[in-house]
Amino acid sequence: MISVENLTVRFGGFTLLDNISFVLNRNERVALTGKNGAGKSTLLKIMAGLQPPSSGNVSAPKEATVGYLPQQMTLDDSRTVREEASLAFAQLQRMEQEMDRLHQEMAERTDYESDAYHAIIQRAADLQELLQVSGIHNFEAEVEKTLMGLGFKRSDFDRPTREFSGGWRMRIELAKLLLQAPDVLLLDEPTNHLDIESIQWLENFLATSGNAVMLVSHDRAFLDRVTNRTIEIMLGEIHDYKVNYSAYVELRKERREQQLRAYENQQKQIKDTEDFIERFRYKPTKSNQVQSRIKQLEKIERIEVDEVDNSRLNLKFPPAPRSGSYPVIMEEVSKSYGDHLVFNNVTLTIERGEKIAFVGKNGEGKSTLVKCIMNEIDHGGKLELGHNVKIGYFAQNQAQLLDGELSVFETIDQVAVGDIRSKIRDILGAFMFGGEASDKKVKVLSGGERSRLAMIRLLLEPVNLLILDEPTNHLDIASKEVLKKAIKEFEGTAIIVSHDRDFLDGLVEKVYEFGGGKVMEHLGGIYHFLDKKRLDTLQQLEQSTSSTKNGDGATGKNAGEKQEQRSEGKRSYQEQKEFNRKLRKLEREVEETEKKIAKLEKQLAEMEATLATPDGASDMELLQRYLETKAKLDRALNNWERLALEVEEANK
Repeated sequence: MISVENLTVRFGGFTLLDNISFVLNRNERVALTGKNGAGKSTLLKIMAGLQPPSSGNVSAPKEATVGYLPQQMTLDDSRTVREEASLAFAQLQRMEQEMDRLHQEMAERTDYESDAYHAIIQRAADLQELLQVSGIHNFEAEVEKTLMGLGFKRSDFDRPTREFSGGWRMRIELAKLLLQAPDVLLLDEPTNHLDIESIQWLENFLATSGNAVMLVSHDRAFLDRVTNRTIEIMLGEIHDYKVNYSAYVELRKERREQQLRAYENQQKQIKDTEDFIERFRYKPTKSNQVQSRIKQLEKIERIEVDEVDNSRLNLKFPPAPRSGSYPVIMEEVSKSYGDHLVFNNVTLTIERGEKIAFVGKNGEGKSTLVKCIMNEIDHGGKLELGHNVKIGYFAQNQAQLLDGELSVFETIDQVAVGDIRSKIRDILGAFMFGGEASDKKVKVLSGGERSRLAMIRLLLEPVNLLILDEPTNHLDIASKEVLKKAIKEFEGTAIIVSHDRDFLDGLVEKVYEFGGGKVMEHLGGIYHFLDKKRLDTLQQLEQSTSSTKNGDGATGKNAGEKQEQRSEGKRSYQEQKEFNRKLRKLEREVEETEKKIAKLEKQLAEMEATLATPDGASDMELLQRYLETKAKLDRALNNWERLALEVEEANK
């Protein structure tokens, strides 16, 4: 589909990409990973034809179409959401207009036997066929379905795009791109501005589409669910594996360990040979053996160990001053903008040392409640901060607020006060801005590098309440892990607004869900919350079935009145029938999953026995199959647990 051959990119004296080659094939979904500044966005721009390489070339079939979603973009403010999204079909609409014009021309002309008239007929027929194949008549329905999948409400469709934030405008552009259905999709951080539900919708869309996809994302869970191949850029070179990201990490680790063992063995062999040559070089009786060893040494193909970028973020929050037992107390807090109610009657207490998450669809009030805590906006109800609470705040758009004309050092030097000024260089070095990197202009930094720079501000003053609004946007996977560890070790309290499931997993012990003007508390981690949401969705489905049209034709209010008249827990015949059908389906799925688990466990046991042998231990293909099978088993076990819970819940 797209072939990259001997591609090299240089900036000044620095080589960003060094003679890389790969092919992106149809139906492949590739995760493009690497550290911030490794060249991921640059490679996507080159593949999209927006930037030339220093050398090498990118080729694709003439008929192939390429769609590119950048990290940042600008939209025309003169159109509504529906009109902007419908631009995806602009070419089809032009074809339809041309066909209408040709039909009008045919009705007006009388030279039926002329070549020109026959040419018009042929062109109109071709257009008719193309439009029928394209599904032009259903495009409005496709536009609405895609917009709603990405989180828009029907009431948003006719609102001008200028009324939406940058994140929502990014969604409009993503909707246009998906509606165009190009042969190749190049997506640069598509999940940064999506809530969890929209991410799950996008996961399903990409996983089931027949397009070739290459995407940059630092959402590990998203990569694992969508991609089937991983290309990592490291020190200008690429490492290419036909597995998802988690499997790739394991394979890379195993490959490097094997390389190191083989390298060490070879080096010992080389040293022994060199010692023999040196010992007997001048003894005539050993001259034949010495010459033989010299030739043997020359023939040895030297083993090389893959170079690894060991530079990493070193993040540790300063010791937190002790606050009161309850840093944040809310009683019946509410916020409205005119007639629009954001949330109402929010009552919650956050204890010292708690790590909690704010989740929910975009626009449901997460960032608004954070602003209430920061006392940046007015609100109803009572909101109190505890004794000696000192807040450290990382805003969602913090990285974009930096002055592009300042250097990295100047950016921090402006806000640093007191003794900390003498440690600016050390802090920058810990955040991978050591040496010449500290003199870079902010405007040339990647999105992740800007986020790291913005994060430094949190270290300039000790705090005991961290409020982080989408802190992982643009951060690479390694940096996210470092940040996650730093927050876990942080002695104070942390409120994290995020849609990154992998980042929140194991970090928070309580989730507050925003939606419908309410804020609901859920105890447990993020995946416990998501599993519960899936169960709730199933129960809602069952409830909606009971509210459909009844045998006597009653619907809506009348049906609701009839429902109230029934004894509690009693189902109608139709409801019971539907319920039993769903229960049988669930039980069948549980049984099938158990059989699958047993089969996978048997396969793993056989492979483990083989891997324990010397030959098996060096079989990379077998190791890859083992890791893939283990991943399948983990997914099957998770699926079985979910289904078992659903059956248990349904039987209550």
